[in-house]
Amino acid sequence: MSKRDYYEILGVEKGASKDEIKKAYRKMARQYHPDVNSEEDSAEKFKEAKEAYEVLSNDQKRQQYDQFGHAGAQGQGFGGFGGGAQDFGGFGDIFDMFFGGGGRRRDPNAPQQGADLQYSMILEFEEAIFGKETDVSIPKEEECETCDGSGAKPGTKTKTCSHCEGSGQLNTEQNTPFGRVVNRRVCHHCNGTGRIIPEKCNTCGGTGKERKQDKIHISIPAGIDEGQQIRVSGKGEAGVNGGPPGDLYVVIQVKSHDFFEREGDHIFCELPVTFVQAALGDEIEVPTVHGNVMLKITAGTQTGKVFRLKGKGAPNVRGTGHGDQHVQVRVITPNKLTDRQKELLREFNDISGNEATDEQESSFFQRFKNAFKS
Repeated sequence: MSKRDYYEILGVEKGASKDEIKKAYRKMARQYHPDVNSEEDSAEKFKEAKEAYEVLSNDQKRQQYDQFGHAGAQGQGFGGFGGGAQDFGGFGDIFDMFFGGGGRRRDPNAPQQGADLQYSMILEFEEAIFGKETDVSIPKEEECETCDGSGAKPGTKTKTCSHCEGSGQLNTEQNTPFGRVVNRRVCHHCNGTGRIIPEKCNTCGGTGKERKQDKIHISIPAGIDEGQQIRVSGKGEAGVNGGPPGDLYVVIQVKSHDFFEREGDHIFCELPVTFVQAALGDEIEVPTVHGNVMLKITAGTQTGKVFRLKGKGAPNVRGTGHGDQHVQVRVITPNKLTDRQKELLREFNDISGNEATDEQESSFFQRFKNAFKS
């Protein structure tokens, strides 16, 4: 069977830098290293990745490979693939890279932090503006109260696994054309824990955890917005072997509003006014999230004009003031007129002629000319 392309194995482009190649190799080594992956083909994938890295990380070997393919790389020879005893794939290098010391084993019974949890919370528009205090019920695994997380029936104890001697791993050696290969697998007798439970807890079945509904109090800060999240420390899944619990992340979703729209700390809305109000001016009551306020519409207001209500927007979630509310005027043209109304409008048009139109056109063209003055 023909060998796969080294660049393809590491998932990088042919022109990848040394740092990119190293990063890709580290990722694969973490994923397929026999000490952390017990799948059947993980050892082969790890060996394949190491071989690709040894060639592509060496300028001379990489040049030969780019020019002549696998034949060129083989002509230069691979370090570590000769005869004699050797650890699989250079365990020392990998442990130095990832675990901080040649061949040091990780304690399967060392404390580990619990997993983080995520919860989506839907808020009303006003709740996101002003914040709220609420309780939520989160299903999660917690330490079994019956056995205090040991998994053993009360009054009994766990014991060291006799098959792996508490390491959680089984080592097998195999002679190959490349030398002696040491293959490490998770001990299936103790599932990698290094401990055997002779009598399992009746409550948790030996897992040390039980599923519960945990009632958690959440403080929603005023001004929180769509997509933001709140971290509740220590309210995630229970830790392992006495490790600390994970965290709970509450992701916020906000319902849309019939009248208001929000962008950051600012709130926007449209205000319908009549032709008469826009032409003569008026003072109109406008709703805001903080209550109704009076807005003065100046005479001659055109549709689309925006008025700003300072400080009437959303509070900043970090407590640094408030945004504004922007009110865009929309002049409503009546579509059902009485005969008398039509008569008055025709009279108005006859009296005013084209004065208003001429004045607006003159103003528009004057601004257009001013914009292009040198």
